[in-house]
Amino acid sequence: MAGGMDLPKAMRENAGMSCTVSPATVSSTEANRLAADLPHLWLPYTQMQTAPFPVEAVRTSGSRITLADGRELVDGVAAWWTACHGYSHPHIQQALIQQASMMPHVMFGGMVHEPARRLAARLAELLPGDLERTFFTDSGSVAMEVAVKMAVQYHINRGTEGRTKMLSFRGGYHGDTLGMMSICDPEEGMHSLFAGVLPKQVLADLPVDDASTAQLKALLEKEGHTIAAIVTEPLVQGAGGMLFHSSEVLRRLRELCDQFGILLILDEIFTGFGRTGTMFACEQADIVPDIMALSKALTGGTMALAATVARKSVFEAFLSTDGGKALMHGPTFMANPLACAVANASLDLFEQEPRLEQVARISDQLRRELEPCRTIPGVKNVRVLGAIGVVELEKIEDPDVLRRAFVTHGTWIRPFRNIVYLTPAFTITPEDLSRLTSSIVTVLQDNA
Repeated sequence: MAGGMDLPKAMRENAGMSCTVSPATVSSTEANRLAADLPHLWLPYTQMQTAPFPVEAVRTSGSRITLADGRELVDGVAAWWTACHGYSHPHIQQALIQQASMMPHVMFGGMVHEPARRLAARLAELLPGDLERTFFTDSGSVAMEVAVKMAVQYHINRGTEGRTKMLSFRGGYHGDTLGMMSICDPEEGMHSLFAGVLPKQVLADLPVDDASTAQLKALLEKEGHTIAAIVTEPLVQGAGGMLFHSSEVLRRLRELCDQFGILLILDEIFTGFGRTGTMFACEQADIVPDIMALSKALTGGTMALAATVARKSVFEAFLSTDGGKALMHGPTFMANPLACAVANASLDLFEQEPRLEQVARISDQLRRELEPCRTIPGVKNVRVLGAIGVVELEKIEDPDVLRRAFVTHGTWIRPFRNIVYLTPAFTITPEDLSRLTSSIVTVLQDNA
């Protein structure tokens, strides 16, 4: 066990919830009861035969989750990076209630409605450049499916033959649907079972230096005529391990796409709406993608909604007077009025409350309070970008053991791969953030 580290005063005051959990704490009986005790649920990313029984949430408020047994956890993940304003914000709740009383849903085929019209107009005003046409869906994966579909059909509509492939990058993740699995990193493990089913795309290393940039350019010179779009997560490859890269990478990608006549798709599902310190990550590179996908924080984590936004030139390739060239896609719950009303309320909060200033404060605090992790045995790296704090370890033997230990410290933190990370609500108090960071330091010390 590692021990004896001096913590900052605020962290010491928030560290003492209860003892940590060792692997022996999880009995084989408890570990094997999940499938039997939840006979009708199938949980995500979970081996139902062996996983520990999950905690049960009954209430949320701010950055807190109340469990069925009365315990309260500080949420360090913000509901998979979505609840940027915290849970149950009254302005969002009021918008939800008001819209539900008027029109909770109506089909978007042959009809439009004010919440969607208003939201699309606000996104066009907020996004950089001429990203001005929004196609609404209901999940990030589907928003990316639509982005890929747009890119391929863009070339078809313009009479360009053979551009049917996507180029994506090692470490990348863009969703769990069949099409998106084909552009995720095939070596990251989660989708490797489907290798023989997935369409074959083009995989490359991000152009992070002169050598990798030259390699990517050589690849495009050879195969660029087959590529419809380059796809990447700007600044942060999230599910790939919270891997950071510089804004210069995005500028290089924009230049290469322009040189080879390829569209640039940015997956801002995780990074959009302030998470990296600017409203959209691509702003830090001062570039405009041809297509951008948004979701997660779009509704402040309250409703399922996603958007695929295209530049004017992309949209115009789908116009014709003979009825052809249209984008043939239409999810049943596309532009759900409840979700659009909630998303408009979320944008109100970005206008009315100091979200980006809050992100800067969180970033500074994460840097200070995660710094002690660097001296813990087994810690490989500590990095922070905006409201993202990452402790990378050499390996994590059992993420469930760490997860349960964090719960005993009154925090909800979900390690994966070889990282422990924080993506808190932008409204989190300094005291609650210190509880999260102190629990990471303590649990990693005790499990070193």
